[in-house]
Amino acid sequence: MTPTPQRKTSLIGNLIRGALIGIVETIPGISGGTVALVVGIYKQLIESASAMIHWGLSLVRGRREEAREYWQQISWRLLIPLGLGMVAAVFTVAGPVVSLYETYPERMRSLFFGMVAASVMVPLLMVRDDVAYRKKRLGWHHLAMFIAGAAAAFIVLSLPATLALQPHWYIVLPAAAIAVSALVLPGLSGSLVLLTLGLYEPTLRAVEALDFGYIGVFVAGLALGAVVIVQCMKWLLEHHHATTLIILSGVMIGALRALWPYQNDDGALQPISDGVGLNILLAIIGAVVVTAMVIADRKMSRHAPQPVH
Repeated sequence: MTPTPQRKTSLIGNLIRGALIGIVETIPGISGGTVALVVGIYKQLIESASAMIHWGLSLVRGRREEAREYWQQISWRLLIPLGLGMVAAVFTVAGPVVSLYETYPERMRSLFFGMVAASVMVPLLMVRDDVAYRKKRLGWHHLAMFIAGAAAAFIVLSLPATLALQPHWYIVLPAAAIAVSALVLPGLSGSLVLLTLGLYEPTLRAVEALDFGYIGVFVAGLALGAVVIVQCMKWLLEHHHATTLIILSGVMIGALRALWPYQNDDGALQPISDGVGLNILLAIIGAVVVTAMVIADRKMSRHAPQPVH
C-alpha cells in the first residue's frame, strides 16, 4: 500500500480537537468519528490506535523488539493532548452542552443537523482525492454501497429506544464496547447507542458523581471494543480505502435521521411545525461553521510532509 501523507498538528490544536470530540460524544446523534474526519485526524488516529493495540499485545507476548517498533509508530503528540481534551470536555463543558440539548432539543438538533450534513463532504472529498491519486473510476456498485449505508443507518436509528437495562457491570461492559465504535465510525453516535440501551442517563450520572467503579467498567468496555473495531477499520482503510469512505458517507447521511429537529421523546418523527425559520437558520449556521473548518483544514493539509519511501 502507498503511505498516506500525514498533516502536522499542534499540541493546542489537538487539545481543542479532543475537546470537540469529548463534547459531541455526550450528545445523542453526533459522532466523534465525524469530528475526527472534519478536523483532519481520522486516519492518523486509526493508525496510532492500531499501533498502540499491537504494542500492548507484543508486550504481553514478550516480544520486546516488536513492541519497540510499534511504540515508534504511535503518534503521542496526537493521542495525549487529544485524550486530555476529551476528558476535560466530558467533565466540564459537556454538562452545559447536554443541558442546552435537553432544554432546547429542537433548536440544538437543527444546529447539529446542519453540521453533520456539511460534514459528509469530508469523506467524499477524501474519496475524490484517492480516486484521482490512484487514477481509478467509481462504479455503480459504489453508489449502491452509499445508498445501502444510508438506508442501514436510517433503519437502525429508527428503532425505538425502548430498552431499559440495569447498569450492572456485565451490561455496562458490552454496551461500552459497542458505543466506542462511534469514535471510529462517522455517523454512529456513542451516546445514541447508550440511549437506545437505556444507559445514557446512568452513564452521565456516574461521570457527574465520579462513580469510579462504574467508570472503570465502562473504560474497560471501551478498550475491549476498540481492540476489535480499530483493527477492522485499519484493514478496511488500507485495502478498500475509497469503498470504505463511500459507505461511511452513506452512513452519515442516514444518521441525519437522529437529528431531524421534529421528533418526540421516543424518537418518532413529527411533521414540521412552528419555528421552522429559526431552525433552518441554525442548520445553515452549523453547515457554514463546518464548511469553514473543512476549507481551513484542507488548506493546512497542503503543507503536510510527504511520505518517505
